[in-house]
Amino acid sequence: MEIGSKLKKARNEKGITQEQAAELLGVSRQTISNWENNKSFPDIVSVIKLSDSYSVSLDHLLKEEKTMKQTYQEFLEESTNTVKAKNNLSKSIILATYFVVWIIAMVVFWKMQDNVEAYIFNSVDVILRWILLPLLLLVLTVMIAKNNYFVRTKWIFVVGAAITFLTVPYTQYIVNSEEGFSYYLFKIPNIPYMLVGIVVAICGLSVGTLWKNSLQRVGQN
Repeated sequence: MEIGSKLKKARNEKGITQEQAAELLGVSRQTISNWENNKSFPDIVSVIKLSDSYSVSLDHLLKEEKTMKQTYQEFLEESTNTVKAKNNLSKSIILATYFVVWIIAMVVFWKMQDNVEAYIFNSVDVILRWILLPLLLLVLTVMIAKNNYFVRTKWIFVVGAAITFLTVPYTQYIVNSEEGFSYYLFKIPNIPYMLVGIVVAICGLSVGTLWKNSLQRVGQN
């Protein structure tokens, strides 16, 4: 059993809530929740306080988590580094996927205009502009808020969404029947589309925050 599960079990057996435990230890409820869900790990001083607060022995909390060759401090450093590495990888993958699709969209809009039929270009435009980019932005912002990535600075992604959506050009296929030619009209900045990005980002961060809070409430029980 991981230390987070042991901490949660010991707290429940003691009959106290995460808020009460946080008050006893002088930390936030989010910190208690992170410990119990193995998102982060208490330092050795906090483990001692937890042992006293929950009326359980240190041996009970730490057995199977350390060996003769590995102290709790070594276990803590190793586990914390693993959690940070996983979080950083997740953040990098999410961000990279969004920006790759955004770059592809920009290339498509500027390079395909003279090489494909109008109906093909318009179909690609709909898929990229109105399905893929908004969907990826929604997933990105939900995951950022749900996993508490970037903590309070996560709302800066509303600005990031505004900038990236602003730079996606507005395209319109113009046919001049009198003179017998047609062309694509590109307009930047695309303010209406920027507003779409802002709305999607705010919705995603709000949904992710509600999801995170709901998981925390479940974790208290």
